[in-house]
Amino acid sequence: MIAEAEIKLTYDELLHQNIQLRHELDQLKRIVFGQKNERFVPTFPEEQLSMGLEVASIAVVSPVLETISYTRRKELSSPAKLHQGRMALPASLPREIVIIEPTEDVSGLKKIGEEITEQLEATPMKLYVRRTIRPKYVKATGEGILIGSLPSMPIDKCIAGPGLLASIVIGKFIDHLPLYRQIEIFKRSGITLSSSTVGDWIEGCCKLLTPLYEVHRREVLGASYLQVDESPIKVLDKDKKGSTHRGYHWVYHSPQDQLVLFDYREGRGREGPEELLKEFKGYLQSDGYEVYNSFDKREGVTHLHCMAHARRKFDEALPNDKARAEYVLSEMQKLYGVERKIREEGLNAPEAKAVRQEESLPVLRGLNAWLLENYQQVLPQSPIGKAISYSLQRWEKLCVYAGDGRLQIDNNLVENAIRPLAIGRKNYLFAGSHEGARRAAMLYSFMASCKKHDINPQHWLKDILESIADWPQKRIQELLPHHWKKNTSAQRQN
Repeated sequence: MIAEAEIKLTYDELLHQNIQLRHELDQLKRIVFGQKNERFVPTFPEEQLSMGLEVASIAVVSPVLETISYTRRKELSSPAKLHQGRMALPASLPREIVIIEPTEDVSGLKKIGEEITEQLEATPMKLYVRRTIRPKYVKATGEGILIGSLPSMPIDKCIAGPGLLASIVIGKFIDHLPLYRQIEIFKRSGITLSSSTVGDWIEGCCKLLTPLYEVHRREVLGASYLQVDESPIKVLDKDKKGSTHRGYHWVYHSPQDQLVLFDYREGRGREGPEELLKEFKGYLQSDGYEVYNSFDKREGVTHLHCMAHARRKFDEALPNDKARAEYVLSEMQKLYGVERKIREEGLNAPEAKAVRQEESLPVLRGLNAWLLENYQQVLPQSPIGKAISYSLQRWEKLCVYAGDGRLQIDNNLVENAIRPLAIGRKNYLFAGSHEGARRAAMLYSFMASCKKHDINPQHWLKDILESIADWPQKRIQELLPHHWKKNTSAQRQN
């Protein structure tokens, strides 16, 4: 005879297994068929979300359908809506003027005006050859020759000019065009380039930009508030033909300065952030990845967590326990409503802190009490149990943002900075080497910072490649995107 205790144990194990499998199936269906955004719309009235209600008594109320009959009457006197006209084409674009005269003889006729029609046109990539001619003169004494100095080239003895080099870099790291596709585009214009040649050009650009990248790294890590996240990238393994290594780009974002730093590491261990942030002091915001827990004991570092990651756990738990999950999502929606109010009103840090203390703290306190109470009523290994446990273990760090108006409620800003990398690797699939992945980290850092400061990356990179070879090393910081923008704007005003 099987003991009753053994039967109960087997039942509990099977129950947990069933819940886990159903949750995994729900997640797979969500990935394949579900919507991609995380917008939450509660399905029950607001008054049912009070702390005094037992979860078991929370019911989903079906909406009452009411048929309303009405007659639509068009007001004849209403003015017709004015047509907005076609989109105005930028005055900065070059114009090709085409004049079409009447086929009839207009000799002696008086011109009374003209009809102008503009169309936006395009031609394939415009390539041209810039020929630099330096006349040579013999001195009057016959003891030497005078000739103008050749400007410094981005890459010595390279046929590609700074504009073309910038276009190739932007094509890959902004427009996500792998090099082989760009080579095909060049071929249609009559220029045949090998992949090794184009690869050498990008490597040459990165050698020029390396000193600037080191200055950028120091400036980002000198901030008092950083958000951090990591994203995988496949790297060809030279030791194993046909296989790839899973490397990681660690991304650091300074919300106050709007600067982004990509740092490539061969693994996802704690060594990367610990080495890079060994002198960092201030606020460090991350997700719940355990590697970041080492900063909890670091003197001078305040570690805070991301509310969006906690929220996603409850979003995933909706099929498992709809009532509880919807309650938490509704409460978190109130927190994000406060953040939206802060952004829309343009509040500064002290004002944002005051609003959070008044409106967000009561919600956080109530939600914490609800989580503690309901954790005792759910299966720990169920999706809702794991969601509650995830938040409770990190609750103090999830609430840090409410005490400082400079901080963000979540890590979404750094996740947004990672998106170009995610799109890019879907196109070029992998980096050719670990060194190639490091070069990609450098270029992604500059491109992401340009985007944050609303800078045209093509204009910035072309200008930097033209000038960096002769730029004074002590003033190299001026070439960073945000400083370059200020200097360029000042020059235009003068």
